[in-house]
Amino acid sequence: MLRRILTPLLVALSALTLTLVGVSPATAEPAEQPRPLAQTILYYDAGQAAEYASAVSSAVRVWNSSVSNVRLEPAPAGRRAEIRIIADNGWPRANLGPVRPGGQVTVWMGRQGTAEGYNAVRIAAHELGHSLGLPDAKPGPCSSLMSGSTGGVSCTNSTPNASERSRVQANYGSGLAGRQSTDGQLLVDRG
Repeated sequence: MLRRILTPLLVALSALTLTLVGVSPATAEPAEQPRPLAQTILYYDAGQAAEYASAVSSAVRVWNSSVSNVRLEPAPAGRRAEIRIIADNGWPRANLGPVRPGGQVTVWMGRQGTAEGYNAVRIAAHELGHSLGLPDAKPGPCSSLMSGSTGGVSCTNSTPNASERSRVQANYGSGLAGRQSTDGQLLVDRG
């Protein structure tokens, strides 16, 4: 009889002692872990990027290493891409995003930009920035990716600055990916 009374009492006291010294008893619920940021995957198709395919790949690596809650991936066969990249003879331009999963925007890698001496990787990163919701920041210094052509032909910076990274993080950080649609405005990046 004494054993039936003492055993539950000792178990309760042990659990209380473990709790007071910071160790959870075996029967306690595990502490809730912080939830990682949801990452939005956007698929791109550079199949029509022609001579700019390598520049596009470099620009994608820049964005993927610059922001954590949106990732650009090549569209697998049979999947519709959210971002289509096309080479043409015009000036570089893009639809303004932020594009959401299931939406679609286009980036035109216009040959006029590189013919005038602008850096192809900077152009690709800049135009992808439009797809992710960044407007032009003109005029602006070379340190601003979204300053585009106003950075000058000698500017090869293809990395978004802290403000640009922050804006993209905010565009995809609400957990509402897919609920807002792009406004689709066409931005032509001529000085």
